[in-house]
Amino acid sequence: MFSIEHEFDCTVITILDEGSKQLTEDITVTNFEECITLEQYDPVNDRINKITFSNSQISDLAAAIKLPEGFYSRSAGETKANVTDNKKA
Repeated sequence: MFSIEHEFDCTVITILDEGSKQLTEDITVTNFEECITLEQYDPVNDRINKITFSNSQISDLAAAIKLPEGFYSRSAGETKANVTDNKKA
C-alpha cells in the first residue's frame, strides 16, 4: 500500500510494507524539483536513514530495473527503452 501527498515544493510518497507480518519500516520518497530523497526509520539504531538521488540517478535506476546484467549508459533525455549496452566483446 502507498500514499501520495502533494506539498508546496514536493511530492511525498509513503510506501508501507504489507504482508502476513511487517517486514520493514515504511519508506518515504520525497520528490523535489532538483532531487529525490528516500528515508526509512532504522529501529536498531533509532534513527532515520536518508539517501539522496539526483534526477539523473533516478532515471538510471528506473531504466536498470528490468535490464539484464551489464554496463549501460543513458544520454540525457533517454528513457528506459533507450539505453546503450556498453559490453566489450
